[in-house]
Amino acid sequence: MPKNAAAWLPKLKKGQGPVYLLIADAIGADIAIGRLVAEQRLPAQRTLAEALGIDFTTVARAYAEAHKRGLVDSTVGRGTFVCGKRALAIPRAVAARPQVDLSMNMPPEPFTPELLALMRTSLADIGADMPGLLRYQDFGGSVADREAGALWLRRRGLAIAPERLLVVPGAQAALLAILSTIAPPGSVVCCEALTYPGLRALAGLMNLRLVGLPMDGEGIDALAFAAACAQYAPRALYCNPTLLNPTTATMSAQRRQALVQVARNYGVPIIEDDAYGFLPRNGPPPLAASGPDITYHVAGLAKCVGAGLRLAYVAAPDDVSAARVAAALRATAVMAAPFTAALATRWIRDGIADLALNAIRKESMARQRLAARILPPGSYLAHPEGFHLWINLPPQWDRLALTAHLRATGIGVVPSDAFAVDGAAPQAIRVCIGGIASQQEIGQALQRIADALKHPPLAQPAVL
Repeated sequence: MPKNAAAWLPKLKKGQGPVYLLIADAIGADIAIGRLVAEQRLPAQRTLAEALGIDFTTVARAYAEAHKRGLVDSTVGRGTFVCGKRALAIPRAVAARPQVDLSMNMPPEPFTPELLALMRTSLADIGADMPGLLRYQDFGGSVADREAGALWLRRRGLAIAPERLLVVPGAQAALLAILSTIAPPGSVVCCEALTYPGLRALAGLMNLRLVGLPMDGEGIDALAFAAACAQYAPRALYCNPTLLNPTTATMSAQRRQALVQVARNYGVPIIEDDAYGFLPRNGPPPLAASGPDITYHVAGLAKCVGAGLRLAYVAAPDDVSAARVAAALRATAVMAAPFTAALATRWIRDGIADLALNAIRKESMARQRLAARILPPGSYLAHPEGFHLWINLPPQWDRLALTAHLRATGIGVVPSDAFAVDGAAPQAIRVCIGGIASQQEIGQALQRIADALKHPPLAQPAVL
């Protein structure tokens, strides 16, 4: 059996469970039949993800699961290898889903009975126009929905004419539409060196080359962006400037202005993913405030009102750009669901969206205080009004090993590999403290993470 990484691909039986578990099962099965042999190198995670047409995070979870079962071992800089001793996969029952899943970056759900009652009343009220909601709407949103979106963006300091604003079915659909109009296949898109996994998935789908830019505590370095513009002639800069997913970094107003100036100098449009922009009460103004002529501003509602509210507003640089994005949306998603758009419009105009946002902020702050009491000081990065943490690991821990260790104790987290664009991923994990879990459950999970950080193993055994 050759030990070339390209020699092995899993044979997956689709529809029989989560893909990451199917991959781990396939590794165990192929070891048992001799298709995989001791010390054989498995494909790199990105390579396998591309070959299978799946997200990188799925492969990372699969390898972490295989490591937990004692099937593979990973060495930084060398890759993932079949363990030296033949091992059989542990029973599927042991590989259950985490009891507390801190891997999905969702806002908390601190909705009081009074707020839920207002939400339900609004839902009933918009149903009065049932025939209208069952019809096709204007591409890019109705006039009323665009006006509500413009009203919402004023809270971020953006004065956007409704005709330059589009209503789209979520931020991911917005990114797909924007990239399809400004970045042809094979072109370069700059982004943070650690960036949103959804962008990486789109780049793979659209055959785009991502160039990760060096970062500091504020995010992208403006001088590095200028150097990349001169070297690569990128077709766009993607950035998540407020509470960056994953590191929680937030650009200062000065840094934003510097990036806008570089983008203007080189004629590079900016895609500003402002998913978390509404969370800080006193955050810096968007890049679109100082560079409205070159910025596509994407403001989704999933992170600041509710994860299931799949709606986003896109402010395009001009009318022509807006028309092109609208045409791309028409070709890919047709339109935002009228029910969802009408509900968002009602909540924005009635103040319910503000009530939900304030409740999310308040609960996030309480959970951040909880994290500060439990986790070792200086071990992580966070924002007081955000709901994810970036934990830098002590030298004795490997990120995949810690991910597998925590999963074995019922806690799901995401290793840094899911976010790394170029080069080696740092020894870090992202932890989300939002979602439906209670403060008590979050506290218990954070305590297990803290215990692991304080008492790392001296070595990670290959076979247990």
